[in-house]
Amino acid sequence: MHMADALLSPPVGAVMWSAAAAVTAHSARRVQPGLDNAKIPLMGAIGAFVFAAQMVNFAIPGTGSSGHLGGGLLLAVLLGPHAAFLVLASILTVQALFFADGGLLALGCNIFNLGFLPCYIGYPLVYRKIVPHHRASRRRLFSGFVAAAIFSLQLGSLGVVLQTYFSGISALPFGSFLLVMQPIHLAIGLVEGVATAGIITFLRQARPDILAETETAQSRGRQPGRILIAGFLAAALLTGTVLAWFSSRQPDGLEWSIERVAGSQPLNSPGKIHAALENIQEKTVILPDYDFQGSGTMSPDNSPASLRAGSSTAGIVGAMLIMAFSFVAGFILKKRKQRPKQLPQNSP
Repeated sequence: MHMADALLSPPVGAVMWSAAAAVTAHSARRVQPGLDNAKIPLMGAIGAFVFAAQMVNFAIPGTGSSGHLGGGLLLAVLLGPHAAFLVLASILTVQALFFADGGLLALGCNIFNLGFLPCYIGYPLVYRKIVPHHRASRRRLFSGFVAAAIFSLQLGSLGVVLQTYFSGISALPFGSFLLVMQPIHLAIGLVEGVATAGIITFLRQARPDILAETETAQSRGRQPGRILIAGFLAAALLTGTVLAWFSSRQPDGLEWSIERVAGSQPLNSPGKIHAALENIQEKTVILPDYDFQGSGTMSPDNSPASLRAGSSTAGIVGAMLIMAFSFVAGFILKKRKQRPKQLPQNSP
């Protein structure tokens, strides 16, 4: 559900950029007091895993569409909503800048739709109401994840429709676009909920102390070990380098919906601002669409081996970039946390 710049007008993009920046600042302030040398690499490792998981598109039977794990709900349960939002914002920024997955003008929308809604709406208002305690039964845990994932994706797809509507995209009428977007993301949300429930069920048995919902004064004293961090990194590399080979090549839910409503995909990106941002993105991207430069569908070297090599390289590079972003962001936040507050001087 990564939006392209063609779906937005500059004013709507600017408003959503401002909203994403405000939530990022709020999240940074809230996560700062609990930030330590153990949590920073854990955030990076889990973020690398979510990045890799988003590379794996699964087909939605009978539709010709596909979807992928959003990861916001998974991150919120493991790290808490504030740290989860920061990690997901970093993932989406890396995807836009270095892999051309989502536009730069649309980055604020993508952060809001894929980050804010699951972390600050789906997790506390749906999942936490259904699963109020970490000792809840597996059936209740499963129900909580499915309900929260579906609710978050339904809100996210509604956000996309509203953002295109207020942008004046005439090729995507509000009613028609909404009626196509909601059902396909209902199916994607169901798969994400099941997958997330499976991951958390396993982790709850292996390391229940890392779940954000079980944090107590006693559990905070147990640091996430190197084996746990290494496990997430290994899972990220396995997912990004091997499982990504089998990713569905069918259009994702948003692309599929645009094709159904507008009859063409992608839409044109009019305007100087769109062109300027596209030019910036062309200069920063290193593996467009998680593949080597120039290896698109019209490339003579579009063999399965070439596609797999591009996906595997993107998985490794992306995991390294997410880790780097996490360490840099954590270092900055720790420095600000350690900076002594200056007391106001009394006037003579």
